[in-house]
Amino acid sequence: MDPQTAEALQTFTQRYCDAWQQQSGTLPRSEALYGVPSPCLDSTGDEVVYWQPKPFLNASTLEAVERALSIVVQPALHAFYTTQFAGDMPATFEGRELTLLQVWSPDDFQRVQENLIGHLVTQRRLKLSPTLFIGTLDSDLDVVSVCNLTGEVVVETLGSAKRTTLAPSIATFLTQLHPLL
Repeated sequence: MDPQTAEALQTFTQRYCDAWQQQSGTLPRSEALYGVPSPCLDSTGDEVVYWQPKPFLNASTLEAVERALSIVVQPALHAFYTTQFAGDMPATFEGRELTLLQVWSPDDFQRVQENLIGHLVTQRRLKLSPTLFIGTLDSDLDVVSVCNLTGEVVVETLGSAKRTTLAPSIATFLTQLHPLL
C-alpha cells in the first residue's frame, strides 16, 4: 500500500466534506446512492442519502485484478481503492470538472474490480498500455486514469492511445483537486 496516496485521499475527502458543511450545513449528499446500503451511510432524507467516509476495513486489495490479467497493479492504486468507503466526489483539477470515483460498499468494490478488469482486457485487445480509471469526465469517451507503467494520472480517450498527463502521481493529483459542490 502507498501511505502518501492514502493520506492525500483522506485529506481531499475531508476538504470535500468540510466544503459541504460550510455550504449547506450537512454532510455530503447523493441522490444516485439513495437506497444503496453502505458503511458510510449516515442518514437518509427525501430520496437522498447523507454520507461520511468510513475506513475500508476489509483486508482486500486489487489482487483479483492482478490475478485476472497476470499484472502487478501500482501500489498507489491499491491505496486509492482500499483506503475508505465514500461517495463519488465531484471536483475540479486545473479548471477541468471531473468526478472522483470511490468505493461505496463491499459489493461496490467487487463491481469496481470487475469494471477495471473489463477495461484492462479491452486495452490488451487493442494493444494499449494498461491504465486503471479513477475518475470520470463529462465526455463519455474520456476518463481520468492512472498509467500502470508510470503511475502518472492521465486523461485518456477510451479505445485509443490518446492520453494527456495531469499529474506525476495520484497523491500529487489529489492534493491539487478542489471540491465541486
